[in-house]
Amino acid sequence: MTTRLLFPTRLYEARLEDEGLLDGLEASCWMLEEGDEAGHAWCEEKGYPGYTSYASLDDLPSRTPDFAALETVLTDHALAFARQLGWDIERKQLSLDALWVNILGEDGHHTGHIHPGSILSGTVYVAVPEGAGDIRFEDPRLAMMMAAPQLQDDVAEDVRRFVYVSPAAGDILMWESWLRHEVMPSRTEDPRISVSFNFGHKRD
Repeated sequence: MTTRLLFPTRLYEARLEDEGLLDGLEASCWMLEEGDEAGHAWCEEKGYPGYTSYASLDDLPSRTPDFAALETVLTDHALAFARQLGWDIERKQLSLDALWVNILGEDGHHTGHIHPGSILSGTVYVAVPEGAGDIRFEDPRLAMMMAAPQLQDDVAEDVRRFVYVSPAAGDILMWESWLRHEVMPSRTEDPRISVSFNFGHKRD
């Protein structure tokens, strides 16, 4: 008797190998944080536990060479992931629609969410101190498991209902934008710095 794996959910993992670019991104993130008054106002209004440029700045690649270089790197990886997913898509059809900075301190977290209107989403981890919050991915079938029995404690990762990933500085994670995820609360005062992104599909 055999079983077959149907409809897998893929998580793309890569590394930002250029340490100079990683250092430059950290400096660029702090530069934005220092001068983005509109971003700080939005964070205060929404009760965001830290700083994000999500609602205030939409032109990061034009602001510093490091963000411009990151756009190229991410597009390379997005195309590689699209190939793994079997998508019929060309590089010119991938559009980096959003790129934003997140800086979280102690107890900083993001509640569960998806990224509507995008095809691929992800995060580049710039600084990840010990005790920073993991990212947690949720089985997209969870809402349909009304009568599913409780899982054993030691089940394989591919049958868990939630999967926790502990990123390190330089890691790149990417997933399809419908995949629900959240950032768990940080247990350190040291800042957790990341740059998140969304890719859209430009149709001819």
